[in-house]
Amino acid sequence: MAAYSYFTLLPLLLLSVCLWDFGSVLGLKAASGPAEPPNPPNPPVVRAAEPSAKDAPAAAAAAGASQPRRATGWKLSEEEACREDLSRLCPKHTWTNNLAVLECLQDRREESDIAPDCNHLLWNYKLNLTTDPKFESVATEVCKSTIAEIKECNEEERGRGYLVSCLVDHRGNVSEYQCNQYITKMTSIIFSDYRLICGFMDKCKEDINSLHCGSINVGHKDVHSQGEVISCLEKALVREAEQQDHAHPIKDECKKAILRVAELSSDDFHLDRHLYFSCRDDRERFCQNTQAGEGKVYKCLFNHKFEEAMSEKCRDALTTRQKLISQDYKVSYSLAKACKADLRKQRCSLDNNLPRAREARLSYLLLCLEAAVHRGRPVSGECQGEMLDYRRMLMEDFSLSPEIVLHCRTEIEAHCSGLHRKGRTLHCLMRIGRGDRSTAVDSVCQNALQTLIQSADPGADYRIDRALNEACESVIQTACKHIHNGDPMILSCLMEHLYTEKMVEDCEHRLLELQYFISRDWKLDPVLYKKCQGDAARLCHTHGWNETSELMPPGAVFSCLYRHAYRTEEQGRRVHPAKQLSRDCKVEVQRILHQRALDVKLDPELQKRCMTDLGKWCSEKTDAGQELECLQDHLEDLVSACREVVGNLTELESEDIQIDALLIRACEPLTQAYCHDVADNQVDTGDLMECLVQNKHQKEMNEKCLVGVTHFQLVQMKDFRFSYKFKMACKEDVLRLCPNIKKKVDVVICLSTTVKNDTLQDAREQRVSLKCRKQLRVEELEMSEDIRLEPELYDPCKSDISRLCPNVAFGNAQMIECLKEQKKHLSQRCHQRIFRLQEVEMTDPELDYQLMRVCKQMIKRFCTDADARNVLQCLKQNKNSELMDPKCKQMITKRQITQNTDYRLNPVLRKACRADIPKFCQPILNKASEDSELEGQVIACLKLKYADQRLSPDCEDQIRVILKESALDYRLDPQLQMHCTDEIPRLCAEEAAAQEQTGQVEECLKVNLLKIKQEACKKEVLNMLKESKADIFVDPVLHTACALDLKHHCAAITPGRGRQMSCLIEALQDKRVRLQPECKKRLQDRIDMWSYAAKVAPAEGFSDLAVQVMISPSKNYILLMISLSVCILFMVGLLCGRITKRVTRELKDR
Repeated sequence: MAAYSYFTLLPLLLLSVCLWDFGSVLGLKAASGPAEPPNPPNPPVVRAAEPSAKDAPAAAAAAGASQPRRATGWKLSEEEACREDLSRLCPKHTWTNNLAVLECLQDRREESDIAPDCNHLLWNYKLNLTTDPKFESVATEVCKSTIAEIKECNEEERGRGYLVSCLVDHRGNVSEYQCNQYITKMTSIIFSDYRLICGFMDKCKEDINSLHCGSINVGHKDVHSQGEVISCLEKALVREAEQQDHAHPIKDECKKAILRVAELSSDDFHLDRHLYFSCRDDRERFCQNTQAGEGKVYKCLFNHKFEEAMSEKCRDALTTRQKLISQDYKVSYSLAKACKADLRKQRCSLDNNLPRAREARLSYLLLCLEAAVHRGRPVSGECQGEMLDYRRMLMEDFSLSPEIVLHCRTEIEAHCSGLHRKGRTLHCLMRIGRGDRSTAVDSVCQNALQTLIQSADPGADYRIDRALNEACESVIQTACKHIHNGDPMILSCLMEHLYTEKMVEDCEHRLLELQYFISRDWKLDPVLYKKCQGDAARLCHTHGWNETSELMPPGAVFSCLYRHAYRTEEQGRRVHPAKQLSRDCKVEVQRILHQRALDVKLDPELQKRCMTDLGKWCSEKTDAGQELECLQDHLEDLVSACREVVGNLTELESEDIQIDALLIRACEPLTQAYCHDVADNQVDTGDLMECLVQNKHQKEMNEKCLVGVTHFQLVQMKDFRFSYKFKMACKEDVLRLCPNIKKKVDVVICLSTTVKNDTLQDAREQRVSLKCRKQLRVEELEMSEDIRLEPELYDPCKSDISRLCPNVAFGNAQMIECLKEQKKHLSQRCHQRIFRLQEVEMTDPELDYQLMRVCKQMIKRFCTDADARNVLQCLKQNKNSELMDPKCKQMITKRQITQNTDYRLNPVLRKACRADIPKFCQPILNKASEDSELEGQVIACLKLKYADQRLSPDCEDQIRVILKESALDYRLDPQLQMHCTDEIPRLCAEEAAAQEQTGQVEECLKVNLLKIKQEACKKEVLNMLKESKADIFVDPVLHTACALDLKHHCAAITPGRGRQMSCLIEALQDKRVRLQPECKKRLQDRIDMWSYAAKVAPAEGFSDLAVQVMISPSKNYILLMISLSVCILFMVGLLCGRITKRVTRELKDR
């Protein structure tokens, strides 16, 4: 077994030689077998280092030395008290050697009891070995030079056993071979019983009694289990560190003795008797091939501590030892040895005056050496390897950190019980540490967790965190296989793949739990610290890696860095390069910002200031990225501190949208297809988001990207600073022209109004700068795409949207288009806003998103040279081209219908008829409201005056165009469509259903004039007939039928004012002229209609009468009769003279 294998592996020859030399010094000879140490003839008297005489009664002494001892050749095997136990428990070849017998019996299995008399005999034998002056003389002779070198041992009083204990205490400094062998053997004897350890009894007797760690009375307990007493004291020492209320505080000198004993037993696990007995089977199971010495067995057992096959007793003993190591790193032999030179080199000074000095704690050692590593100072690979092991140990078992046990006990009991192994409890605490207020940990516990994370420094090597390592192993093998193990960039790689298909749920949770604490101390990201430590010291006044400052706490350093990363201008002047971050540091700051955008809890300042608002507004927003979006949505409702930090972050995102990692990931296909040029730029200045907005309706756009881009656009409307390019282009103009205005939509309106006024007033110089005007145009175009980007329009129309357009998407201006189509059913406020919007769009067609989108290619084909404000006019002129796209043609028709509802929506007509409208149509204007359509009344009024040939030339030209257009499509005549709503389906259903309108409906209504029942509709048809008299172009059916006749007979006649129509009528009446049959038939039909119209609608004035006479078939007769009547009146006047009484000249001259 473990005990036997250890001692059989020790070269017995060396032992024999060593002890033979001892015998030679004393003048003794061995009778048989190896030499034995001297044995005094009488049982020893207990000295100051041992229990008092009353605690060792004479009966026990007699039992231990019933026979006189020979000076030489005395064998334990010959003693009757131990003979039976010896033959039962020890191999026969050991019987001739007292030390081998001693080792065999004291390392026996617990279930193998030995007789009490034999126990006490062994105790007296071991005590005699350590206290006999003759034995001390052996030590003095063998270790002569060593004793001279070790001042403490040279000054020890002889004859009390202190010299041997002192040599054991300083065995690490012993270089003499024989002395080292001697001390090695004595160590196993001394450490088998605490009462044999020099001075231990003096220092810890009271604590042993007060803590009930066992009796020192012989026979009360098995003297070979006295290692349990030290174990009890060690546990009490550990427990005291984990509790606030110390019922039985251990004295400082005893604490020092306990830790010193643990340190002395650190190289060989046999020397920790409690652990040795607890872990013998486990050592055979897990560490059979591990050679004892130099703490190797300890480390092997530590590595298997959480294996299922590990016994609970051994696991508890290992945990106690690890806790002692966390209190004093020297309890770990391998760590103390490997890092001894580095501790001295890095000036991690040690204070040995106190048993639990700060510098002796494992956490201090780790922090001190980690600081050296992070600063680039040399630390040996052996020491770094040991540090890695113990950092992993701290992360695996929370109980090794007394602060965690002390301050987080409530949280552990409430939320994390039963999760002790493999770091699960620690991650459970980390999980509730990053939770909301309902489950948040106490601030003291939070600080303890943060301190532990800093000590373990898992950011430098993910493998330190076993829970994370196991959870993320598959992700690392697939997504991060290009990065070698242990590289700190693996954590960044995992963050980059957070919320992707490669990430697994368990890894996601462990990663966010760890990152929550790493994000609260910028130093815990080793790459960031390496690249930015110079900048942080220069700009943020930071101290060393393991030093903190109240003025600049760790969490505030990163905020300082990112403010300098994006600060290129200050009060209109460029910031001096000395106040800017280095390029490498800025890249790392951007990387961290990209990671933090994945979860608001990774931004300490945001979470701290917005905890209340998160609970109030965003408690149900639990998906990735939703919490920040929620805070942005409720920006106006947030408390001032939260609003400030959310505003700053949003402003930062507008400059570098790549900070929003989830959005960038969602938009990757669109970026690769349309925005790869700006995406590849190392510094993003809002170009990428602008590109995404411009291409948000491309086929590569997916739903996630569309939602993200639209959300960012909506957030931008809350503050003009959230649009980086707009802010940079217009900030001076805003301060000068629109002070105290924050909302972007209000700023855009303010600046647009200024530009408009300057343009209308023909100002010599525009008040808004050129660069601002250009960016202003971009913002106006973006706002026209989604009604939600125009709050002044969206808010009044919310109820109409839900009522009339519930299934219409917001983007692509579809919602605005739906509201336009449902204009007649809108609420008054919404109707007014839509009317104003249409008025602006007609004045500036570029702002008509749907028109520009649908007719994009047609604009390129027909209107490349046209001014932006004349695009619609250009499209109307080319509407009937064979090359015109049908969808664009349909959109143009929609806009024409809109324009014809109100002259104010037709800026060209409004300008051309600005004098005619008030002159002829003032009664209509008097009844009109400012924000509602006139339903074509003004245009209808102008049409009638056109027929009367009373309009100004410019106005006449525009009305002629409208008449031509509406003659081809009845929908362009709002009055006709409104008054004939019932008649058209009844009389002209087939014509109205035609996809292409070419005047069929109007012709149908004319033909069925006698069948029309509604007087208002009949009147409109009669008006059409009247209008067609004035110009044949207004009657497309007649014009098409008579096109050849016009060319042959009326080519010399100038169009307009009914001249060509009169020419055709005269040709019809002239029997010498032969018209085309179709023309003749259509023309005769028109004459009949006009005759009927004259009967139904008599002339309203002289002009109407003159027109009717001119178009009458009896025109010549009527004119002859009129002339004859005039002549008769004239002749009567000549013949009859004056009818009035003649006045005399005298009366005139009076």
